[in-house]
Amino acid sequence: MFTDERRQVILAALAVHRSISVSDLARMVRASEITVRRDLRILEEEGRLVRHRGGASASRSLMDEPSYREKTVVAGAQKLAMASIAVDLVDDGDVVMLCAGTTTQAVAAQLARRRVLVATNSLLVADTLSDAPDIEVLLIGGILRGNIRAAIGGEAERAVSRLHFQTVFLSGNGLTAANGLSTPNLHVASLDRAAVERAQRVVVLADHTKVGADSMIQTVPPERIDVLITDEAADPVELARMSASGIDVRVARVEAVTTHDLAVSEDAELEHEPASSAGSA
Repeated sequence: MFTDERRQVILAALAVHRSISVSDLARMVRASEITVRRDLRILEEEGRLVRHRGGASASRSLMDEPSYREKTVVAGAQKLAMASIAVDLVDDGDVVMLCAGTTTQAVAAQLARRRVLVATNSLLVADTLSDAPDIEVLLIGGILRGNIRAAIGGEAERAVSRLHFQTVFLSGNGLTAANGLSTPNLHVASLDRAAVERAQRVVVLADHTKVGADSMIQTVPPERIDVLITDEAADPVELARMSASGIDVRVARVEAVTTHDLAVSEDAELEHEPASSAGSA
């Protein structure tokens, strides 16, 4: 097992078990305890876990998954500007996947005037597009994760694996040039990876609060990201690294978004918010 793969397995194990011993990790990755301890030391230096005697625990910040309500108040104008760039990547007749997130919900709102087929596991995206006359929506079912208003799990992944997309649009909780896109939830990451595997082009939307941050589980490695859409406040050093690695980096300018456009977007979020959720946080 290669070093990067081994460390991803370690992080995935911590995402599930929260705390695990060195001996158990060594058996899991089929490596010596010395190798595992070295991996744990490096991952701790990167802020991705906390070492303790005989093992390691998941870092609290990397495990935290903001709720839908928390995300809606972060970088609202930036998300709207980013969505304006994203829709220009879609042609009439395309089949696209919009993964879960408030940023992809903003993309959905601006896609409403196109003639496309949209596959999504997001209740927010599906509801936003429910009245769009020329858009066919394929809502992917599974286990409802109420915290993000989206379906996850094996059934959702199997449904995605039978599809094919021109473009998949997705976000996450962190994005770095070294680790790519990441999220604190193992099941969310697994669904997003399944979508990426079925797409010709991968577009990541990450506002400045996510660029340079890292979360527990890698969703998309940097070499698989074709286009990154972000905003002007994103770390320029991190963006330069991503551009140097071959990612097409596109920066949205917030001043291009009018006050009226932002107000309409906020009203749409309130109008399309589901009345209740049956999922667990």
